[in-house]
Amino acid sequence: MRAMSGPAEPPKSAYRIVDVQLDETAVVRRSQDIEHERKVAIFDLLEDNHFVPQGSPGGPYVLHLAIEENRLVLDIRLEDGSEHGRVMLSLTPFRRIVKDYFLICESYYEAIKTASLSQIEAIDMGRRGLHNEGSELLRERLAGKIELDLDTARRLFTLICVLHIRS
Repeated sequence: MRAMSGPAEPPKSAYRIVDVQLDETAVVRRSQDIEHERKVAIFDLLEDNHFVPQGSPGGPYVLHLAIEENRLVLDIRLEDGSEHGRVMLSLTPFRRIVKDYFLICESYYEAIKTASLSQIEAIDMGRRGLHNEGSELLRERLAGKIELDLDTARRLFTLICVLHIRS
C-alpha cells in the first residue's frame, strides 16, 4: 500500500533572500570601514541565508530595510517585485546594543592602527559579543513573524546598525 503525501513543500532554497536594499534617503557619507562592513554583510547575506516569513509559501525574497519613526521596517517582496508582507519592529530594545556596538567598533578601528595584537583581539571579542547579543535580540523580536538562522540575523543586525548612521 502506498502512503499518501500532502502538497509538496517548497525547496529550502525558496526560503532565502536574493536581494537586499537599504533605505538610503537619510544616509550621510559613511566611513570607509562602515561601508566595507555594509558590503560584506550584504555579500555574505546573499551567499547564504535562511529567511522564512510566517505562513509564507516560499520565495525567494527581496528585502527592503528602512527605519521609520524609530521602527525597523522589513518590507518583504517576491523576486518579481510583488508585495509579500511587511514587518515592523520597535528599535527601542536595540538602542543600547547599537550604541555600544558603535562605540566598540570605533575602538576596534582605532586599535588596528596602533594597538598590540592582544589588545585588538580583546576588543574584537567584545565586538563579536555585542554583535551576537544584537543578533539574538533580533531573532527574539522576529519570533513568530520571521524565522532566521543566527548567521542571517548577524548580517541583518549589521545592516540595522548601518541604517542608524543618519544626518
